[in-house]
Amino acid sequence: MTNNTTTTIVKDVMWTQVDIVNSKCTVQNALNDMQHKKTKMLLVDKSHVYDEYGVVLISDIASKVIAKDRALDRVNVYEIMNKPAISVHSNMDIRYCAKLLTNFNLSRCPVLDNGKIVGMVSLTSIVFNSLRIV
Repeated sequence: MTNNTTTTIVKDVMWTQVDIVNSKCTVQNALNDMQHKKTKMLLVDKSHVYDEYGVVLISDIASKVIAKDRALDRVNVYEIMNKPAISVHSNMDIRYCAKLLTNFNLSRCPVLDNGKIVGMVSLTSIVFNSLRIV
């Protein structure tokens, strides 16, 4: 059993560059944004103060738009997004974050503090960071 006195938290491994789209933007615009930013996931902004963030994935576009032969420029993101987005807080131990992500079969999720997005964390960033800990 190892006695690790320093706990690595989400804040240590997250990135702060976050890609957010409006829920009313078209899937075509979201897809263009994904391609430009080289990402497979976009966060969907809240519509009002009591709303929650959503996420739209490449797989959502494939299964809910392309596979159903819907026009990319005639479907809005809010029609296909997943909401609420599963999120973590920046002071969470990365071991619990890794467990949460794997339990829900997610590769990444937003990091929220006080209801505001402060970053993104992924299993990749957690695993590669763990290499440096050992």
